[in-house]
Amino acid sequence: MKLLVLGATGPTGRHVVDRALQCGDTVAVLARRPEALGPVADRVTVIKGDATSSSDVARAMSGQDVVISALGRGRSVRAHGLFTQAADAVLNAARQTSVSRLVWMSSFGVGDTYASAHPGQKVAYSTFLRDIYADKKKSEEAIRSSGLAWTLVYPTTLTNGPARGTYRVDVRVKMKLTARISRADVADFMHQAAHSPQWIHRDAVITN
Repeated sequence: MKLLVLGATGPTGRHVVDRALQCGDTVAVLARRPEALGPVADRVTVIKGDATSSSDVARAMSGQDVVISALGRGRSVRAHGLFTQAADAVLNAARQTSVSRLVWMSSFGVGDTYASAHPGQKVAYSTFLRDIYADKKKSEEAIRSSGLAWTLVYPTTLTNGPARGTYRVDVRVKMKLTARISRADVADFMHQAAHSPQWIHRDAVITN
């Protein structure tokens, strides 16, 4: 399968790239700073560009089977329009390239998933994460109405621990305040979802 990974230089995106290469996929990445890919750059097709640019994304999406987005804002609590702009770029590029399969990483607590959050989680989601979550929600509204074969992935608090392979994933998951999930496990699920129709047009909440 030919995969385009957005956010490949980030901690979760790098796991997606590694997993895809391990499984024999042909991987392309769109990156503003290709040098940040390190040694893996020699094993993927690198397109220099910005995930918020429709022309850059269209150039990268051409000829791909699936787009996996692991875009994030790191430690920042401000979105600066990243997710809405990237979603617009992907949707515009999809119309140009006829690539329809999209696996998009969000965050638990965004949109409808907020209702099933633990009360302690809701405090964080509605205060210091409010700006990022609002931008993510808006981006997902565009994706849901796009006509693409989307999967929206909602991990709980991300950790840098190793893959456990025993995570829980469902449309709704009973939540604990201490809910965590490793980036490696999220990447594993996103890669699986890209290869299967099971999660098309479905939300996937993932936690340990």
